[in-house]
Amino acid sequence: MSKALQGIRVVDMTHNQAGPACTQILAFLGAEVIKLEEPKGGDVARRNMADQHGDSLFFLVLNANKQSLTLNLKSDEGKALFKKLMACSDVLVENFSPGALDRLGLGYEVLKQVNPRLIYATIKGFGTYGPYSTYKSFEPIAQAMGGAMSVTGFPDGPPTYMWPAIGDSGTGMHMAIGILAALQQRHASGRGQHVEVSMQDAVVNLCRVSLRDHQRYGHAMPRQGNQLGRNVPGTTYACHPGGPNDYVFIFAQPQMWPAFLGVIGQPELAEDERFKTLEARWESREALNAIVEAWTRQRGKHEIMKLMGEAGVPCGACQDTGEVLADPHLKAREMIVDLEYAPRGAYKTVGCPIKLSDSPAEIRRPPQLGEHTDDLLRELLDVGANDVQRLHDEGVV
Repeated sequence: MSKALQGIRVVDMTHNQAGPACTQILAFLGAEVIKLEEPKGGDVARRNMADQHGDSLFFLVLNANKQSLTLNLKSDEGKALFKKLMACSDVLVENFSPGALDRLGLGYEVLKQVNPRLIYATIKGFGTYGPYSTYKSFEPIAQAMGGAMSVTGFPDGPPTYMWPAIGDSGTGMHMAIGILAALQQRHASGRGQHVEVSMQDAVVNLCRVSLRDHQRYGHAMPRQGNQLGRNVPGTTYACHPGGPNDYVFIFAQPQMWPAFLGVIGQPELAEDERFKTLEARWESREALNAIVEAWTRQRGKHEIMKLMGEAGVPCGACQDTGEVLADPHLKAREMIVDLEYAPRGAYKTVGCPIKLSDSPAEIRRPPQLGEHTDDLLRELLDVGANDVQRLHDEGVV
């Protein structure tokens, strides 16, 4: 079966998370992704949080469905081979520090002469222009500068870092969208272009509702903890048996209020003056939340989610990471998959969240460092067998 992005060749020069997240989703959708790595160590993520089992899980969960080609870009022959690779590729993705590829003589202005149809995709902390463009960034810096930390946490606590990687993987998803748009435009123009996403920009885009509210109310948005708006119930509630993640989030909108009361077995609260209207429930939220939590504390979070869900009331069990990895719904949707990688053996990773009816994703293990170098040199770059060995001997690959 053909894949959605079959026939698109992507060269992945990225490391750590933002870039690899982008190229992995493209690989899931059928693009041929060649991970270009430095011969002696490869992507730094291979060693980041590594253990006795070899390449780190950090690397493994972000580099499925790719091939690995090692190439020393500090050598003249390595640069020549790289340009040859660019001439037959559709997309280059890079997230080096500002100016790194330009200093190697491999920046966009050079490569668009090699291949005018090339999509040159750049991920940077703050972009290539603007007052902060020379500054480096990591996930928490992007969250801080994009406004996310200021609206995360509880009112009496500091701005709070969130572990879901909206700065890294969020930027990668934005870049994947940009690349697909550039490929579509190339159909009409015949030309490639430079696509850029900064981590700060991506976080700001995800914070647009908070920025809207700043303009609605005329001041910086306070941290709200887990309370969603002025809706009650609209927060987390403790459940049995009282563990650190034994909570549910219940969000019963006004039209769901009767159904919610039916689930908790207290339909008479519909006539209680304290709770008759949305605004009344907000003003009496302490009393109402106490009633709700007295009920939830007697039941497990998944039981509550089932009861509420069947009644049409949005409710989610606060699953810990182990529960997510074991979630039967996610397994049924192939979002938690098992792979094998030597010498680690079996491990779990996250599948493709985009479900295409005509080309479902097939998740394959990540590549060993340089695993596909010889084949790619011979079959793609037309390097003879004797020269392949020479390139190895001279440290070019």
